[in-house]
Amino acid sequence: MLTTSKAVVSDAAPEEPPGVVDRHRLTATQGLAALSLDAMASVAYGPEAVVLVLASAGAYGLGFTLPVTLAIAGLLAVLVASYRQVIAAFPNGGGSYAVARRHLGARASLVAAASLILDYVLNVAVSVTAGVAALTSAFPGLYGDRLVICLGVLVLVTAVNLRGIVDSAKAFIVPTGVFVAAILAIVVVGLFRSAPVSTQAADGHASVLAGNATSVGALLLLKAFASGCSALTGVEAVANAVPSFRAPAARRAQRTEVALGGLLGVMLVGLAVLIGRFHLQPVEGVTVLAQLADASLGHNWAFYVVQFATVVLLALAANTSFGGLPVLMSLLARDNYLPHVFGLKADRQVHRHGVLALAAVSAVLLVFSGGDTNTLVPLFAIGVFVGFTICQTGMVIHWRGEGSPGRHGKALLNGFGAVLTGVAAVVVAASKFAEGAWLIVVALPLLVLAFEAVHRAYGRIAERLDLGRVPEPPRRDRSLVIVPVSHLSRLTCEALNAAVSLGDEVRAVTVSHPDEEDRRDTEALRRDWELWNPGVELVELASPHRSLGRPVADYVSRVHTYHPRTRVTVLIPEVEPAHIWQRVLQNQRGAVLAHAVRKDTDAVICRLRFRLAPASARYEA
Repeated sequence: MLTTSKAVVSDAAPEEPPGVVDRHRLTATQGLAALSLDAMASVAYGPEAVVLVLASAGAYGLGFTLPVTLAIAGLLAVLVASYRQVIAAFPNGGGSYAVARRHLGARASLVAAASLILDYVLNVAVSVTAGVAALTSAFPGLYGDRLVICLGVLVLVTAVNLRGIVDSAKAFIVPTGVFVAAILAIVVVGLFRSAPVSTQAADGHASVLAGNATSVGALLLLKAFASGCSALTGVEAVANAVPSFRAPAARRAQRTEVALGGLLGVMLVGLAVLIGRFHLQPVEGVTVLAQLADASLGHNWAFYVVQFATVVLLALAANTSFGGLPVLMSLLARDNYLPHVFGLKADRQVHRHGVLALAAVSAVLLVFSGGDTNTLVPLFAIGVFVGFTICQTGMVIHWRGEGSPGRHGKALLNGFGAVLTGVAAVVVAASKFAEGAWLIVVALPLLVLAFEAVHRAYGRIAERLDLGRVPEPPRRDRSLVIVPVSHLSRLTCEALNAAVSLGDEVRAVTVSHPDEEDRRDTEALRRDWELWNPGVELVELASPHRSLGRPVADYVSRVHTYHPRTRVTVLIPEVEPAHIWQRVLQNQRGAVLAHAVRKDTDAVICRLRFRLAPASARYEA
C-alpha cells in the first residue's frame, strides 16, 4: 500500500519547450519593473508619513527626520539581506509563507499567507486610488469621476497582466525608469543647492506644523518609524515570485532584490537629507515630494515631469500585487489551502484565476471606499509587517539548523529584524486601530480559518477517493446508456450513434405531461419513432408536473434499484451554436437535466455537444 499523497495540480496548458517557457519569464531588469512598483511608489508617501508624525513636535521634531529615515533604511538593509537568503533557500517562491511552513508550522505559515494576501489586495486599492488622487489634484474637474477612473485603471492593469508577467514588465519599464530617474534627479540637484530654488508649490497653503513644541519622546519617534515603514511594503514581492524569473531564477531574483533595496534606500535617505537641508514643512494640499521637486528643480517643466511620473507609478504600483499574489495563491492551492483552480496556468505562464480574483476583490474595495485613499490607508501595511516578522523569525530557526559559516551573525541579524518589524506591526495596529485597522485584525484569523476549512475539505475528498492508495482492479459492469429525447432530428441521431458506441444497452426516454398539447407531441414522437425504427427502445415517462429533470432522475434511480450492478450513463444531446451570442437562444434544458440527475443519482453525466457549422441556416434551441 502506498502512502497518502497530496493532490497534484496540473497546468491547464500543454507542456511547452523550455525555451518557449523561458520567454514568458522575467529577466532581472524586467523583474525590477514588474515587482518593484509598490516599493518604488512608496517613496511618494513614506517620507511624508514620517514628516507628518514628527510635525506634531514642531520644527524641533522635524530635525529627527533623517535619523528616523536612517533607521528605516537600516531595517530595509536587514530585510533585503534576509529575503536574499529566503530566495536561495526557497527557490519555488512563497516568501514568508514558504519559510514559516518549513520552520514554524502550518498555522504560522497560514498567518503569513493571510497577511500577505490582505496586503497585496490593499496595495492594489491604495495604489490605484493614490494615483487617481494625484491626477484629480492636478485636474479638479475629474474629482467627481474618481471611482470610474479607478475602476478603469484597474481594468487596464488587469488586462496587461492577463497577457503575462513579461508583457506587464515590458509595459511598465519606461514609467518605472522615468520615476526613478526623476527622484534621483531631485536628490542629486538638491544636494548642490543651499536653499530652495522655488517654494511656489507650497505658497498659499496652510502649514500643519505644530507650534512651540520643543521635546520629542520615544513614543513619537517609534510612531514616526512605524509610519515611515510603509515605504518598505513590496520588498517581499520578489521573494514571493521567484518562479516567474528566467533560469537561473534564484540568482536573477537575488539581483533584483538587491537592486530594489539599493534604489529604494538611496531615494529614501536622499529625500530625508533634502527635507532637512531645505527646512521643509508639511502643508495642506501639497505633498512633500511635490515640495521637494519644486525646491530642487524649480517650478518648471521638470516639476511637472516628476508629478506626472508619480501619478503614473502610483496608479501602476498595483502591478506588484499582480506579480506576487497569483504565485502565492498557486502555492496555497498546491498545499490544498485554496481551491486547485488557483494553481492552474494558462498560456504565457499566467495564473489567470489568481489575477482575476485579485482584480475582483480590489474592485469591491474600490467601490466600498468610493475611490478615496484615506478610507483605505489605515488598513494598509499591517499585514506586510506581520509577514516580515514571521519570515525573520523563521529564518532565525533556519540558521540554527544550518552548518554554514557565519550562521550566528545571520541569525542575529534576522532576529533583530524580527524585533523591529514586530514592534512596527504592533505600533501601526495600535495607532490606527480605531481608524479601520481593526478590520485587518479581524480579517487575519478569519482568512486563516477559511484556509483550514478548504484544507479539511480536500482531506475529506482525498479520503473518499483513496488518493495515494492502489485501487482495486477495474471490473466490467453491464452498461446502460439513457438518452433523453423530445423530437426527432439530426441531433437525436448523433446522440444514439454515440450511445450505441458507449453502452451494452441503449434506451431513449421522453417525458410526457397530461395536458392536451403535450400528449399530441408525445404521440407524434412515438409514431415518428416507430417509422424511423432505430433499434432503440423509447420509454415514456409520465409526469404530473411540467418537470423534466425529476422524472429522468427517478427513472435512473429505479434502474439502480432493480439492477444494482448496472453502470448507468445519461447522455444529454445539446446544440453548440455557431456564434457565441446565439447561446442566449438556448433553453438550457440540458443544464437543468444534468443538475437533477447529478443531484439525486450516481449516474455518469455525458453532455454531447453537436456543433453547428457557421453556414448552417438551421438552429435548434
